[in-house]
Amino acid sequence: MLKELVKLMPKEHYVFVADQINVPYGEKTKKELEKASLKICDFLISKKSKIIVIACNTATCNVIDFLRVNIKVPLVGTVPAVKPAATLSKSGIIGILSTPSTSKSKSLRELIRAHANNIKVKNIGCLGLEDVVEKGNLSSPKINELLMKYTRPIKTAGADVIVLGCTHYPFLKSQIRKVLKDRSIRLIDSGKAIAKSTKSVLRQTKNLSRHGGQTDFYTTGNSLLFSKVASSLLKKSVRARRIEL
Repeated sequence: MLKELVKLMPKEHYVFVADQINVPYGEKTKKELEKASLKICDFLISKKSKIIVIACNTATCNVIDFLRVNIKVPLVGTVPAVKPAATLSKSGIIGILSTPSTSKSKSLRELIRAHANNIKVKNIGCLGLEDVVEKGNLSSPKINELLMKYTRPIKTAGADVIVLGCTHYPFLKSQIRKVLKDRSIRLIDSGKAIAKSTKSVLRQTKNLSRHGGQTDFYTTGNSLLFSKVASSLLKKSVRARRIEL
């Protein structure tokens, strides 16, 4: 998500918060998500943020309405790319890989009802996958084991498009392709669409930056560990600061 935002708007000043102390979000209750998300938003507002991107499908699906009531700054949410997947599918079958919380959410049910009502949807909640990616070892045997488990029913069903419904999963695209052993199956996420939506809001509010461009990283967990993992995932040097929320 951050990569897509920076690529589209390189002149913006980004403040990235990794809530490591509370991951995995996909296994949290709605109340826990509300509490954690509100604290992060308050911190971002204290940093003079002009817009907040909720770069998490789980948080968006479960608490964005709550946040919109309590936050004055414009919010852009992240939801699984069900609509484009349904449009792209030729087999009439799509798969969705997301966290357990997102897979059971009312928001995802409504997305499927609105945009994929006439096609078959294999909706898979991937327990443990978000947490493994968070640790940064993308070559871990555990990742392949989980991907085999979660993609098998989707492939068996004959899906030709798979939605990566968690912002951690795009880091696994190459591993997912290896496990699927079928290049004809398309993998899509909402990163580019969310970046475009964010730019549109900033343009409408006349808040697009014309100079500068930097990213400040913060984590609620171990800053050294996060910096190492983020540097590996983002393919750039990251030095994060620890914060308490």
